Amino acid sequence: MEKWPVGVFASIDAGLGVKLEVVRDLGIKTIQLHTPHKESRTQEKANEFLKKLADYGITITAVFCGFEGESYASIKITAETVGLVPKATRAERIVETKEIADFAKLLGVAAVGLHIGFVPHDKNDPDYPGIVAMVREICEYLKRNGQRLHLETGQEPADTLLEFIADVGTDNLFINFDPANLILYGIGNPISDLKKVGHKVRSVHCKDGTATKGTPGVDWGREVPFGTGEVGAEQFLRTLKEVGYDGPLTIEREIPEEPERQKAEIGQALKLINDLKAKIWGS
Repeated sequence: MEKWPVGVFASIDAGLGVKLEVVRDLGIKTIQLHTPHKESRTQEKANEFLKKLADYGITITAVFCGFEGESYASIKITAETVGLVPKATRAERIVETKEIADFAKLLGVAAVGLHIGFVPHDKNDPDYPGIVAMVREICEYLKRNGQRLHLETGQEPADTLLEFIADVGTDNLFINFDPANLILYGIGNPISDLKKVGHKVRSVHCKDGTATKGTPGVDWGREVPFGTGEVGAEQFLRTLKEVGYDGPLTIEREIPEEPERQKAEIGQALKLINDLKAKIWGS
């Protein structure tokens, strides 16, 4: 099996990922799929999509949850609206996460990923036990589907994330490691944190960013094309090899409002990753 098959974040319908035709045009063979709208999550749509995937020679490696009402306008608004933690939307999003998992099962996909939201960094926070119980419930549901849950890095320090996974206590809870998020949220260092959590990493985003010039953790950093920011692309890939990760490298470039630029920058990232793969693996 190929080490580090390159992928891209993609979409069936309106979403953060690129269209499948762009994936085909770039010659990319794996995708993480951004959650389709509810009306697209049917057996008929799954069959249509699987046929198109087969025609293009593309494999889905994970389905990522996205929810109506989420906003990344600021870190504060992200904390208030994103993922499963916000109380106002928690119950309905738990139900929808299970529905998304069932759709992923129709697609034959064993990994469901998401931004859970901002887990309290203090385990004495009164909301912490409920968040642990919620994720345990979802993991147990996914386990009955033969699936894993991948929590994306960004909102928690590495040690906090590992403690949270241990507190949930299921054997199908892992990490989707996004190095740029640690910079964008001002929460950690991609390389040292990857070394800490590497044994739990089961999927990866190749994304880059630069730190805020304002207040870390309050003001956003800036997302930039992979290989042009502060992640350090070669060091990141070498560290992935060091921690034993040889799964897909999924390019994420979230500028859907500029499709031509998005396609070009994904293409540049693809070339960089393939060059680094050859350099690192010696082939």
